[in-house]
Amino acid sequence: MKTFNIQAPDEALRPLIQEKIDNLNKPKGSLGRLETLAMQVCLAQQTLTPSLAHPCHLLLGGDHGIEREGVSVSPREVTWQQMINFTKGGGGVNMFCRQHGFHLRIVDVGVDHDLSQVPDILNCKISLGTRNFLHEPAMTEEECTRAFTVGIDLVDATHTEGSRLLSIGEMGIANTSPSSIWMSLFCHIPLSECIGAGAGLNAQGIGHKQAILQQALAHFEEQYPNAPTTDVIRYFGGFEMVAAIGAMLRAAELKMLILVDGFIMTACALAACQLYPEAQAYMIFGHCGDESGHRRMLDALHVEPLLSLGLRLGEGTGALCAFPIVDSAVRMMNEMNNFHNAQITKYF
Repeated sequence: MKTFNIQAPDEALRPLIQEKIDNLNKPKGSLGRLETLAMQVCLAQQTLTPSLAHPCHLLLGGDHGIEREGVSVSPREVTWQQMINFTKGGGGVNMFCRQHGFHLRIVDVGVDHDLSQVPDILNCKISLGTRNFLHEPAMTEEECTRAFTVGIDLVDATHTEGSRLLSIGEMGIANTSPSSIWMSLFCHIPLSECIGAGAGLNAQGIGHKQAILQQALAHFEEQYPNAPTTDVIRYFGGFEMVAAIGAMLRAAELKMLILVDGFIMTACALAACQLYPEAQAYMIFGHCGDESGHRRMLDALHVEPLLSLGLRLGEGTGALCAFPIVDSAVRMMNEMNNFHNAQITKYF
């Protein structure tokens, strides 16, 4: 598997950043969360004048073999149908990207449909969906490496274009199932407490989903006792999810900011941080979604999301909704005057 050289931000700049924040013409600490967010952004970029230039949103699509077990209320054809819809500008992700000026890349990493002739979808397909992890690993080691590489290459392209902030969304029916298992294994939380309704399962459906995932987990633990993180990722993950992990790690290596979306992308961030804990310094967690267990996963990472809007759409929409708050923190650093220049008596 690809290795990364991810460095934690140099803390030597912290006192200078704090001095600049404290000397803006406002009471000390009066902009609250914006001040701590500005500190994180400045440290990540190692500058007193941060930038959110050319923000890019990756929308990664992939299907999951476990969907065949009836763990989702939505059938798998919704994945490819929505991918085509995104190219026509009709999705929630399209609306928010337009609103906030994000360049949207729509990427087929493993959708179970031929999208190769659809304009505006990047064809990075590894396979027509993953295998059913109830019976076997979702992907081979070679496929897992290829999925990582897709994410890396996408980030390299955005970085070359000047992007300094990345958000990632996903489209893949049944991807809450691998996310729940990753959460259980990485956070050491009983699987039953990690499983939710996904796209809208009722109580009976949630019970069926729990039984299937519990059986799959038991099979995995029997085959792979004390499995390393890489095996957990490969056995259960979707191609779009593994690509997201690769993208997050490459972005952190390049010191780009990573705006993290809801339950699925938080599970990917959790997996990425299991491999490289230093990557978390570059992650901003956009919101706490409505999927059961998301708050507990955020707590396990010791992070507080910027928003809590009850969202569970996916696609990266929660991350995009949080972008204006990050933008405000950066504008505070770059556009707000200080006491000296404004000729205002420092009143604290």
